[in-house]
Amino acid sequence: NMINNTFIDFLIKAKKSTYANSTIEKVKSSRVGSSDYHYEEKIDNKKYIYHDTYFGGTKFMGEEVVYCDSNKPVWGMNYYGVTFDDTLGEEAMDNALRPALMKVGEDKSVIPVRGISQFENNRYVYTFKTTGTIENFDGTEQIYKDNNLIYELHCSGGLIK
Repeated sequence: NMINNTFIDFLIKAKKSTYANSTIEKVKSSRVGSSDYHYEEKIDNKKYIYHDTYFGGTKFMGEEVVYCDSNKPVWGMNYYGVTFDDTLGEEAMDNALRPALMKVGEDKSVIPVRGISQFENNRYVYTFKTTGTIENFDGTEQIYKDNNLIYELHCSGGLIK
């Protein structure tokens, strides 16, 4: 079974070491027009690689893939997000999204693939709900400002065989 505590710990560390962390720089684009993040670590003599690539800004889509000890993907997640108020793009990301994503893994009520179930900061409220397991899941992430929905992301993913 590919999914174990080692894998989950790696995934959480990788997520906190890429987009969620505003101090981390992107890597070279893997495809025309993409923004990319990369993290890798050797654990128990196995090389784990995490790659996140996305397109767009206030309307965006992307994919995260984890490889273990080969060039063969073992886990992945697709996502599509929309910011409904374009004037709040980076402000919402800096106040709500990135801080919530940096808390991935701290809330055992949701699968550790995005943020925690709820986070509040500077009039922003972030929520994340999941169904399924880390091996086959769907999730919805939302951000509200002053009780108005300003952002929504849908994600799905799981094992790749």
